[in-house]
Amino acid sequence: MQPRTGFRTALIATITLLASAAAHPAVAQQSGSSRLPSRNTLAKYGLERAWWNQATLNPRRDKLQYIVADEQLLYAQATSGVLSAFDAETGKRLWSRQIGRLDQPGYPVFSNRDLVLAAYGTQVYALNRFNGDILWHVKLPGQPSASPAVDDQRLYVGTLDGTVYAFDLRKIRDLFEKALLPQWSYQTIAWRYRTAGEITTPPISTGSSVNFASRDGSLYSVTAEERELQFQVETDAPVSAPLAESETALFLASEDFNFYCINKVGGQVRWDFTAGLPVRQQPRIIGENIYLTPFTGGMHCLTTTTGEPVWWRPEVTTFLAANRRLLFASDELGTVQILSRATGVPLGGLALREFSVRFQNDRTDRLYLGTPTGLIVCIRDQNLSFPIYHMHPERRPILPEFAPEGGEPPADGEATEESP
Repeated sequence: MQPRTGFRTALIATITLLASAAAHPAVAQQSGSSRLPSRNTLAKYGLERAWWNQATLNPRRDKLQYIVADEQLLYAQATSGVLSAFDAETGKRLWSRQIGRLDQPGYPVFSNRDLVLAAYGTQVYALNRFNGDILWHVKLPGQPSASPAVDDQRLYVGTLDGTVYAFDLRKIRDLFEKALLPQWSYQTIAWRYRTAGEITTPPISTGSSVNFASRDGSLYSVTAEERELQFQVETDAPVSAPLAESETALFLASEDFNFYCINKVGGQVRWDFTAGLPVRQQPRIIGENIYLTPFTGGMHCLTTTTGEPVWWRPEVTTFLAANRRLLFASDELGTVQILSRATGVPLGGLALREFSVRFQNDRTDRLYLGTPTGLIVCIRDQNLSFPIYHMHPERRPILPEFAPEGGEPPADGEATEESP
């Protein structure tokens, strides 16, 4: 049932008012800047507040549910379905949109160079990343079980009944322009692949193949064009966490406490690691290391090439972010632990329990934290005015290099970083 006209008008007015407040620091400051980490506290660890701002939501009824970021933008999702976008480096609020009906269940958004994809209810919405315009939306044949994924030609969605659907993007755009969606959504399905269990992870597309895991204990790799099975890796227990990927490998965790590194081509198991406890969170890859956090089992730092343990911290529960020298993580009390990235040795902590909405950032070195009321803060290294791109280093803009006075030019990869 659609909301009544008067209610919708009031909602839009509320969103507009909150958006205006978020755009003016003086208003936002009154609503919670006292809870922000102090400059002196951050400076002890060589850190600083890059920015802070307020997400668009109705504090009387909504809460901030997810924070998701890519290399350029940060997205804040409220429980009502309001999606706000910020410049990831300046914190400037760019746009806010109500996605779908109020309070529909949804998953964290997924973004690529052009689109933001949001799955709410049985619909997937595609928005322009930079202005929030809804470009199209398509109805799914079943209830999604994870966030959607997309490549240049197709949209991929896994469902609770164990099916992965591939939708033709060109067909979607064509039918949407003709006002034939969502009623003709079934015509946009390029193919579907059925497994024996719930799809537990967002599909991963390489362009030529699509990889996904099922509760039936298998990892599947099918061709993106014809859904022909390339390989299937079976485990002795259901898959327990979303997949992770490096340039050449996929990483898979199962309920029997085992963790596998699998070759993207051919599906051979390169190495395995016994975590001792089930892994529920997606493993995170930074450089040559992968960070694994079994349930109540601390954090393991392993090498991606051989699976050799580098270090282990028993008190850590969640990976948050990493720069060249530091790694940020949560513990059971909600403290942001600051560790040496090289050794795992604790260096300090930030008492930021109120900032309980936390993004596990394996894209850049920025630490993004939010409160349920929508206050968002970005923390960075004082000496890194431009972010490090972990996942897609090729997307990093070329910056000018400056040689120190009377000295030699900086080494490759260590150029002096200047603000754009």
